[in-house]
Amino acid sequence: MKYEGWPEQGELVVGKVDEIEDFGVFIDLEEYEDKRGLAHVSEVASGWIKNVRDHVSEGQTVVAKVLDVDESSQQIDLSIKDVNDHQRSDKIQEWKNEQKADKWLSLAFGEDMDDETFGRVANALLSEFGSLYDGFEQAAIHGKEALEPVDLSDDERDRIIETARENVSVPYVTVTGYVQLESPNPSGVDDVRGALEAAEGDGEVPDEIDLDVTYVGSPEYRIRVQAPNYKTAEDELEAAADRAITSIDEAGGTGTFHRDRQTDTE
Repeated sequence: MKYEGWPEQGELVVGKVDEIEDFGVFIDLEEYEDKRGLAHVSEVASGWIKNVRDHVSEGQTVVAKVLDVDESSQQIDLSIKDVNDHQRSDKIQEWKNEQKADKWLSLAFGEDMDDETFGRVANALLSEFGSLYDGFEQAAIHGKEALEPVDLSDDERDRIIETARENVSVPYVTVTGYVQLESPNPSGVDDVRGALEAAEGDGEVPDEIDLDVTYVGSPEYRIRVQAPNYKTAEDELEAAADRAITSIDEAGGTGTFHRDRQTDTE
C-alpha cells in the first residue's frame, strides 16, 4: 500500500529514479501516494560529480534520506549519499516485506476487497504494529492474542491469522536441556512418567512453542524447545524442567536440570 500524507524529515524512503537533470535527480516515492522528491546533485554522491548518470539511472530503485519537506510548495528534498549500505539493505528489505504483506491482505479478504475496507484493516494493523508485515508476523506467531487489541472484527482477525500462518516464514530458534529423574519407590517408573508428562505442559504450552521430551539413557531425558526467539525458548525450557523436577520431588524422587548431556561416573 501507499501511504497518504507526507514523509517526515530524517525518514528513509524508497523511490524510483524518474528523471535525471544536471542539477539533480527526481525520484518518485514508492511508499507515498503521488509524492515526488528531488536529490540535488550535491546529495547524489560524495565528492565532485562530473556526470550524474555515472551514479544513477532512470528506473533505478534507490533509498534516500528526507532532508526537508515543504508541503506548501509540494517539495521534498532528498539525499542519496547520506544512506549507508546497511541502512539501504535494511530499508529495501522492509519495503519488500510490506509489498508481501499487501498481497497477504488481498489473499485474506479476496482480490475484490474494496479500497475502504483495505484502508481500514491496514490502518488498524499499522496503528498497533507499525507495519503490515509485523502485524502478519505477530499473527502467525501469537494468533488471536496478538490481534486482540486491534480494532477488527472476529472474522477479520481469523482471516488474517489463517493467511499469516499459511504465508509467513517465522524465524525460530531451538534450545535444548536435560533432566535427570530418579525415584526409589516401587512405583518409580510411573513417577518418572508423570514427571515427563508434567514437563510437556499438559496443554499449558503456548501454540507458538514446539516442546518435546525424549529419552536419552536412564536416568536422563532431553527437553527440546523451539520458539520465535531465544528469551521465550529459554523461559519455556526452564519452565518445563521445573515442572518435571517438582513432579518427581512430590513423588519422593529426585531431579536435576542441566544444559549439557551428563555422563554417569562410577
